[in-house]
Amino acid sequence: MANEASRKVPVEASTPDSQSTPTKSGERIGALDLVRGIAVLGILAANIVAFGQPFSAYMYPDSFLTEHDQTSDWLWIAQLVLIDGKMRGLFTVLFGLGLALFAERAWARGQTRWLQARRLGWLLVFGLIHFYFIWRGDILVLYAVVGTIAVLALRWPRARMLGIGIAGYIAGALFFMISFGPSHFITETELRDTPAFAEAATAFDLTKQETLADDARETVFMTKGNYGDFVSHNFTAHALDPLFNLLLFVFETLPLMLIGMAIYHFGWFSGAVSRAKMLGWGWAGVIVGSVLTVPVGLWVMSTGFAFWSTMSAIMAFTFIQRVLVTLGLLALLCTYGAGAKGYLAERLSAAGRMAFSNYIGTSVLMMLIFHPWAGGLWGELTRPELYLVVALGWAVMLAWSRPWLARFRYGPLEWLWRCLTYWQLFPFKR
Repeated sequence: MANEASRKVPVEASTPDSQSTPTKSGERIGALDLVRGIAVLGILAANIVAFGQPFSAYMYPDSFLTEHDQTSDWLWIAQLVLIDGKMRGLFTVLFGLGLALFAERAWARGQTRWLQARRLGWLLVFGLIHFYFIWRGDILVLYAVVGTIAVLALRWPRARMLGIGIAGYIAGALFFMISFGPSHFITETELRDTPAFAEAATAFDLTKQETLADDARETVFMTKGNYGDFVSHNFTAHALDPLFNLLLFVFETLPLMLIGMAIYHFGWFSGAVSRAKMLGWGWAGVIVGSVLTVPVGLWVMSTGFAFWSTMSAIMAFTFIQRVLVTLGLLALLCTYGAGAKGYLAERLSAAGRMAFSNYIGTSVLMMLIFHPWAGGLWGELTRPELYLVVALGWAVMLAWSRPWLARFRYGPLEWLWRCLTYWQLFPFKR
């Protein structure tokens, strides 16, 4: 008999979006929980540098307060190739897929898009609390607002969803290429000395100075301050960051959500697409996208990991490659994951069913490890040591999710979100 932790619960209990649900034919989408589990673990690996070092160290190694030696340089390239943008992309596609899953069940009960809108409104509240009081790398605010836009496309034909999603992503790639691609060449090569680029170089220099100055202010309260200083800084220096992130990343997030909605309707998780095609697309995307990212990483190394070359690499020159890897990885995971069994598969699936609680819970755990009023390790660990913290975070997520779901119907935040969405109290314990 299956144990309690392996039982599935309705999608309404999910977060971005964490439960497995029946397909149109009534079959369970067995791989979806596992994919979400891998995604939420991957998000920690993507964000760990910004948790434990100044925020700009995510892209710029010189912002590390510890030594960034040759080993760390190669790890920067490895993260660019394997992780950066891919885990966020995977999470975003799955969120769009979750919108389609939730809508299908809501419509079957005679409910409307307003239920989805209310659900996303509460997600916005969670995201704002997360941003200002826990960690300003939050993505939930972005998902809540952009998801509300994506809801308008829920009844589109799947081909239109996919076509507009792909076209929108390509348009976003062009936007980021124009916005960030020239920055290195204008500011960090001989072009900056030419009259034609002098004004632009000055503007880029000012942005860099403001970024590093904010890192310096952050360093003071993250090494000697208290929790109140941290919150105050978020409400003052970064009060408008959620709006800025929305205006910037909508060009990536909305297309990926549309692609996720289309993927659901094309039957990636219901076996509607042949295994051979899924594996072919999957391996092609992962291999081609990764191979095309390697030269970008080597180019950044050749510039000495200059500020604007690292920015260009992450924001402009790997935009297309990472969507290939993201969709390829998704195809592989939902194919291989469908037959995955055993201890690790069960633990990953449980972590995926509690993706919301694990996402916020990880941020809280990182506070306890890094903030000066708790563990005090902020700015103390090298890049390899930060990855050891990632391993610890993974162990915690895999350790607690399955026993929790053996006793309770939902993760704690999943349950709270569900109650707020429907405005009624649901049973919590099994």
